[in-house]
Amino acid sequence: MRFLHVTVSLLIAVAVGLGSAQAQERRVPESRAQVQLSYAPLVDKAAPAVVNIYTQKIVSNRQVPPLFDDPFFRRFFGDLGVPFNRGAPRREQQNSLGSGVIVSPDGLVVTNQHVIEGADKIVVVLADKREFEAKIVVSDDKSDLSVLRVDPGPDPLPALELRDSDELKVGDLVLAIGNPFGVGQTVTSGIVSALARAIGNNTELKSFIQTDAAINPGNSGGALLSMDGRLVGINTSIFSKSGGSHGIGFAVPSNMVRAVIHGIKEDGKLIRPWLGAYGQAVTSDIAHSLGMKRPQGVIVSQVHKEGSAGIGGVRAGDIILAINGHEVAGPDDLEYRVATLPVGDQAVLRVMRGQAVEALTIDMQPAPDMPAPDETELKGHHPLGDTVIANMSPALAEANNIDPFNEGVVILRMRRGGIASRLDFRPGDIVRQVNSSKIASVQDLKDAVSGEPKGEWKIRVERRGKTYDFVFRG
Repeated sequence: MRFLHVTVSLLIAVAVGLGSAQAQERRVPESRAQVQLSYAPLVDKAAPAVVNIYTQKIVSNRQVPPLFDDPFFRRFFGDLGVPFNRGAPRREQQNSLGSGVIVSPDGLVVTNQHVIEGADKIVVVLADKREFEAKIVVSDDKSDLSVLRVDPGPDPLPALELRDSDELKVGDLVLAIGNPFGVGQTVTSGIVSALARAIGNNTELKSFIQTDAAINPGNSGGALLSMDGRLVGINTSIFSKSGGSHGIGFAVPSNMVRAVIHGIKEDGKLIRPWLGAYGQAVTSDIAHSLGMKRPQGVIVSQVHKEGSAGIGGVRAGDIILAINGHEVAGPDDLEYRVATLPVGDQAVLRVMRGQAVEALTIDMQPAPDMPAPDETELKGHHPLGDTVIANMSPALAEANNIDPFNEGVVILRMRRGGIASRLDFRPGDIVRQVNSSKIASVQDLKDAVSGEPKGEWKIRVERRGKTYDFVFRG
């Protein structure tokens, strides 16, 4: 009985203690300050640096009879030009909107590339209704970021400080500020749902902050803020089946924003470091076969001898586990980590080679630009007429999303409706041979297509690792 009495007494004491703790957690507010907890001071400080961006683009549309614009009809006849395009071109103005963030008091503004892509005119509107026409400093399709410049005159603009996005943790509170649906500046709150998300959009650098703060069309290019009022991301896209927010939004990390800004050179070009090593993620099977405790890192399959990795001692077969102390989950993560480093900086790679793990110090340099591109437009009545060609180099390949391990002469672009485009050649094709002539340089190709017209053309190109032979007569 005594034992039961003691036990009951202890349970009562614990219950009283818990009740007291819960009472303290749920107590009635005792001051006006406790009642008025709000994000308002943070928004007041940050919102003036978030801008609306309006773009204008002039497009030419031909008026066609309704029958010719019918999807069923076009399925069989396509856009053949005559006689379908009977009407004269009509020039129309298309307007679109998005958001942006002032990151420098002297007028530097960051937004998404897709917000201003193809625009003939860009207008930046501040929260206080001031308007400035903006010029593009650099536009980067790999990160979907663009940097704009406005001239504010003698008065500095409100600007947001960039925070180290690697400090973020899942569960941190964040605010999203932008101009959704064109209704005006709007603030939404949420948390960081995930980090280093690789989503299936059109960008190459796939490492995004995921948040459940409401992001809608028009929020693109706006600010994702941490609770200290600093910029941790640029809101860029949403996952949605309806076009509205479903609580799954994505932002480009501020460390990528910083890298793009710092990578702008005097000539307006964006320069990034180039590792020059590629491979695949370590799977469970690979990890088990190598005796690793868990799948981690990138197993290197290709190393360019003139890339930063090759010069620094990385070999095919190495497994890159971490860079500058940050674990590498896969190729996308590795590419992102490299892209956020400044050119000329050093990176420490933790590499597994055999059963040993070692550290390699790598000097981060841009992709080499040799041989010189010698960009040339081919003219004349031959199958490659109306194309622009260049000598391949790692720098040119990186800039044009081509395999940087290729060498030779590449078709950079071609005139729409020109000879080569009508014969099914494509940008990115590498010309290997014309008739009996092997092609190793722009001069080789110029020589091969010059001279008297030929009765037959045999042209060999490499396209995405496959070889295609074209034969033309007449």
